[in-house]
Amino acid sequence: MIKKMFSLVFAGMVGGLITFGGLQYYLSNHQVALQASPPPAQSVSKLNLPAGGSAVPASFTTAARKAMPAVVHITAAESADLARQRRQNSDDPFQQFFGNDFFFGSPFGGNQPRQGSGSGVIISEDGYIVTNNHVVEFADEVMVTLFDNHEYQASVVGTDPKTDLAVLKIEASGLPVMRNADSDLAEVGQWVLAVGNPFDLTSTVTAGIISAKGRNINIINNSRDAIEAFIQTDAAVNPGNSGGALVDTEGQLLGINTAIATQTGSFSGYSFAIPVNMVTRIVNDIIEYGSYQRGYLGINISDLDNERADELNLQITQGVIVESLVGGGAAEFAGLLPNDVIIGVNGRQVKSVPELQELVGRAQVGEVLDIDVNRNGDSVSIPVKLRSVDE
Repeated sequence: MIKKMFSLVFAGMVGGLITFGGLQYYLSNHQVALQASPPPAQSVSKLNLPAGGSAVPASFTTAARKAMPAVVHITAAESADLARQRRQNSDDPFQQFFGNDFFFGSPFGGNQPRQGSGSGVIISEDGYIVTNNHVVEFADEVMVTLFDNHEYQASVVGTDPKTDLAVLKIEASGLPVMRNADSDLAEVGQWVLAVGNPFDLTSTVTAGIISAKGRNINIINNSRDAIEAFIQTDAAVNPGNSGGALVDTEGQLLGINTAIATQTGSFSGYSFAIPVNMVTRIVNDIIEYGSYQRGYLGINISDLDNERADELNLQITQGVIVESLVGGGAAEFAGLLPNDVIIGVNGRQVKSVPELQELVGRAQVGEVLDIDVNRNGDSVSIPVKLRSVDE
């Protein structure tokens, strides 16, 4: 009897030890599993871009709120008198005789007064506004509607067709103005907003990223001196956005929206803006002098590519080739030579013709630029004093 009881007690003890050991093993494994589990997700207000990029807000409301009051709606029209003068100055004798006095609204009356609309950006509290030249170039009657629906008749202070910019003036004070960004610091991949009035839909905001810089699309026709070094974006821009604002995520002015790449007349994926650093230079001249006072190097240029690099026995494949010099021009006077490859201006690297045109276009007549060139494989720095086209 005692042996039987002892056996039961012993069996119970062994069973307890086995159970305890099994429980410890289970808890140990379970604890490890819990420690390996990821922490719960936390809400965030910003997403991080790769190194060099800027944080992207969870929304663009702050930037839009800063930008919209400084963007205006522009209505431009040609008066009947101006249309009549245009008809009389036409080389087409049929249009000179008939015009739209006889065939107004008919397919034969192609000279009826023109009209259109676009956008503009207020650049001073006392009423200066920048827009595109093509928004107002045909018009002698220009009306501006502010964000708060106040309307003003505007005068055209001056235009520059070769950069497609124009400056208007309204008689007002205390107007909202955006701060300027530094367009030189803008980066591909950076988020931007386009603010304007597409299809007369006032105060419209769209978002996208910068997809390229220094883009030349040959949109400014009939001018070998045109400056095109656009900021390319995929923010939706349509007819009526011309002259409106390209804005960074801080609500600062980065450029003036000017063109779209399209075969339909509407947005097809890419839009183009004039960098604000270029805009500021031209606008200041127009306000002070009535026109853009442009400095010239006096050279004919082309982009360096791999084929030309091999031809010139160069180790580089990016830069701007000096094809020829204008007699008596600034470059010839300073000592630049044909087949020199311009690779920098004032310490900033130059890889293409649009980049060089923008940097030179932002300098003033009489300003000295330090031009870095690759000459037969050697690096040379040449100071060049810019001249006007008349010098």
